[in-house]
Amino acid sequence: MIFNSLEFAIFLPIVFIIYWFILKSKLKAQNLLIVIASYVFYGWWDWRFLTLIIFSTFFDFFIGKLLENENRTSKRKLLLWLSICVNLGFLGFFKYCNFFVDTFVDAFSLFGYKFGASSLNILLPVGISFYTFQTLSYTIDVYKRNLKPTKDFVSFAAFVSFFPQLVAGPIERATNLLPQFHKQRVFNYEKASDGMRQILWGLFKKIVIADNCAIYANQIFNNYEDYSGSTLLLGAVFFAFQIYGDFSGYSDIAIGTSRLFGFNLKQNFAFPYFSRDIAEFWRRWHMSLSTWFRDYLYIPLGGSRGGFLNKIKNTFIIFVVSGFWHGANWTFIFWGFLNACYFIPLLVLNRNRRNTNTIAEGCFFPSFKELIGMMLTFVFTCLAWVFFRADSIAIAFDYLINVFNANIFKVPTILPKFLFVLIAFFFLIEWMQRDKLHGLEFRRVGSKKNVLLHTVLRNSLYSIIILLIYFLGNFTTDIEFIYFQF
Repeated sequence: MIFNSLEFAIFLPIVFIIYWFILKSKLKAQNLLIVIASYVFYGWWDWRFLTLIIFSTFFDFFIGKLLENENRTSKRKLLLWLSICVNLGFLGFFKYCNFFVDTFVDAFSLFGYKFGASSLNILLPVGISFYTFQTLSYTIDVYKRNLKPTKDFVSFAAFVSFFPQLVAGPIERATNLLPQFHKQRVFNYEKASDGMRQILWGLFKKIVIADNCAIYANQIFNNYEDYSGSTLLLGAVFFAFQIYGDFSGYSDIAIGTSRLFGFNLKQNFAFPYFSRDIAEFWRRWHMSLSTWFRDYLYIPLGGSRGGFLNKIKNTFIIFVVSGFWHGANWTFIFWGFLNACYFIPLLVLNRNRRNTNTIAEGCFFPSFKELIGMMLTFVFTCLAWVFFRADSIAIAFDYLINVFNANIFKVPTILPKFLFVLIAFFFLIEWMQRDKLHGLEFRRVGSKKNVLLHTVLRNSLYSIIILLIYFLGNFTTDIEFIYFQF
């Protein structure tokens, strides 16, 4: 089941009504409803996927209980590594088996050896990368004694399978989300209404921005040899907005939906295309994954300790592993490596923590220096996205070679003017809201006159967005969220 589907439009109100009006303040019953609803939501793709998530839930729940009752360091380490190996083993098999088989065959074919091995027909369970990391965070935090293991299996199952963020994040930490299942939730109108606004903004990002950009990005990337350099550059820009609108749109819908049920998820995107350098970009893009790798991989490896070379090595490791997490293709690994190359100069010059505040803070227009930094960061990010989008590294390089030739200065042959207007509108709203949690978050104002004006403006904006979704939303191409494949 996907957020921008008729099924979900029916599913969500039903669950909401049962949750608040029938079960009311019955905490255990509400948690059980979330588990059942989550399994229906997830099983809508393929009921066979449920066996894996149910196994992971039982396995890590009992690992947590065993860790609670074990004080011997050696046994605790054994239990931790058992959890890591089992979880990553499932992830590796379903996601990377074909990749390793194909790489093995290709490597030996270079030396004249031919194998009859072929890729297995392994179906990738939707969202396995997300809920695997979520359950691992529980085991690791229990092992470190940062979290007491739960004795409530239903609450733990709800934490693992929580349907709003199950298949594409945000990747929630057990320390943040799990305790919320143990506390009584009370319906909060302001929280729920803000959640609805965030859902609306997420739908606009996905259906209007991402899916319309996808039409032209796919056309250009799939036929890149037929287009001029300027058109190819525009194709990379379209894909940049496609993947941002698609993924951050999902996160907005997930966070907003969670707020309808009284839960608070972590912010996953903080207007990353307004970043002034690549370090700031990675503090604002897919924040739940970046911080996960920081806390559970980078710091255990030694982080910034141990000297200059160790710092560079760990940085490359975390970016390359992040790339590999995204998919079983050398393009993702190279994409991660390229971002590490962008990041290293800032690390060497000790400028990676330079831009931690909001761009143009307190002003409407950025300074010239901020504008140049933002534009350069966006250009380098778009070039890296070419490797993320291409089917192979060879195609990505060929694409970029065709970009940087004499006809890069020609007028692009694909110029969807309506899409440029939509992107400009989207860009303006995000720019005005860049210090907020999402594009339609509005805070209280002072006087009654200001309240009235503010209300009229807000309602007008909501009406415009709803009309844009209805008339310009791409409902015909059946484009799933990009990150479902990860």
